[in-house]
Amino acid sequence: VQLVESGGGLVQPGGSLRLSCAASGFTFSSYYMSWVRQAPGKGLEWVSDMAGDGGRTNYVDFVKGRFTISRDNAKNTVYLQMNSLRPEDTAVYSCYAEVNDSWYWGQGTQVTVSS
Repeated sequence: VQLVESGGGLVQPGGSLRLSCAASGFTFSSYYMSWVRQAPGKGLEWVSDMAGDGGRTNYVDFVKGRFTISRDNAKNTVYLQMNSLRPEDTAVYSCYAEVNDSWYWGQGTQVTVSS
């Protein structure tokens, strides 16, 4: 199993970014995919997840209405569209999947929200 994130960067408050997580090594469409983040000096925060068929999504309260998770099972990729970004959204964002009772993580992508 391999997960590779991309799309992070520096953005001004109020701006947008779209993160991608390319997956391989498992039947992507059969598994929930999740996004988490870790801000400097803070613990890991779960952000969002999506069912394998895209039929169910969940979000943590502080991103509802601003972030949207989606997936393209033909491309084995999950996305996180982030709008109205705030400085407190600054963090390393990672995707993960639980596959056959094992957890797999990507290396993460840095998102910095600053003017």
